[in-house]
Amino acid sequence: MSSEYPEVFARFYDLIYQNMRDGVDNEFFFEQIRQSGGKILEAGVGTGRFFMDALGMGTDIYGLDISEPMINVLIEKLDAEHAHRISIQSILDFEFDFHFDLVIAPFRVMMHLTEKEEQLEAINNVYRHLKPGGKFIFDAFIPDLKQLITGLENQTDFEAEYEPGKKLTRTVSTRPELINQLINITFEFEWEEEEGKKTERWDTSLRFFFRYELEHLIERSMFDKYEIWGDYKGNKLAEGSKEFIVICQKT
Repeated sequence: MSSEYPEVFARFYDLIYQNMRDGVDNEFFFEQIRQSGGKILEAGVGTGRFFMDALGMGTDIYGLDISEPMINVLIEKLDAEHAHRISIQSILDFEFDFHFDLVIAPFRVMMHLTEKEEQLEAINNVYRHLKPGGKFIFDAFIPDLKQLITGLENQTDFEAEYEPGKKLTRTVSTRPELINQLINITFEFEWEEEEGKKTERWDTSLRFFFRYELEHLIERSMFDKYEIWGDYKGNKLAEGSKEFIVICQKT
C-alpha cells in the first residue's frame, strides 16, 4: 500500500477537502503561520490547501510532498517565480541549505508513517532543519475505539457535482489491523465523464496513535520541549478530545 496519492485523488482533492477540512483546521494553522513571521515549511503540502493562501499573505513558505500528482496540481496554481518553493521530497530525508522557523505537517501526514523508525527519523530530520526556538507542529486523530474495531463498509463520505451535470461520489471502507495499529483504508471513486462513468480504487494505510505512545516518541527524539493539545483551539487533552495537536520546539 502506498501513501503517494494517485492522480484521481489529486484531481478531486481540492473539491473534497475544501468541504471537509477548511472549517476544521484552517484558523489554527494560519495563526501559527502568522505568529512565526519567518521561514516556513509545509511537509505534505499536497495541492496547496494552506500553502497558496499563506503565499498570498506574503509568507516565506516552502512545501514538499512525495506525491508527484499532487505536486503537479499545485504547480499549475503557481506563478513561475514561486515554483522553486515546491519540491518532491519525503519528510524522512528532505534537504534544504537553510533552516526554518516553523515546520507544519497538517492533516495526518505523520500517520502515513507506519513504522516507529520512520516516525523518529522524520521528527529528527525536521529538528535538524529548524532554527533555535523553531517549532514543528503535526496532528493525528484520536482513535474512536468502537469504529476502529468494527471498521466502515462502503460509506459514502462525499457526493457532489465536480462540473455542471457531472457527479463525483467517493466511498470509504476501513479494516483494522489492531496488533500493528493500522487502519487499512480503501477509497473508491465514481465520476461521470462524457463517455460514461469512470471508477477507480485506492488502498492506503494510516498508523493510529495513543497519547503516551506519542509522548514516548517525542521524548526519544531530539526535541526536549513539547506539548500536546486536544483540539485546534488549544484545549488540554480530555475525555472528549478528538485530536492530538503536537507542538514540538527546538530549544
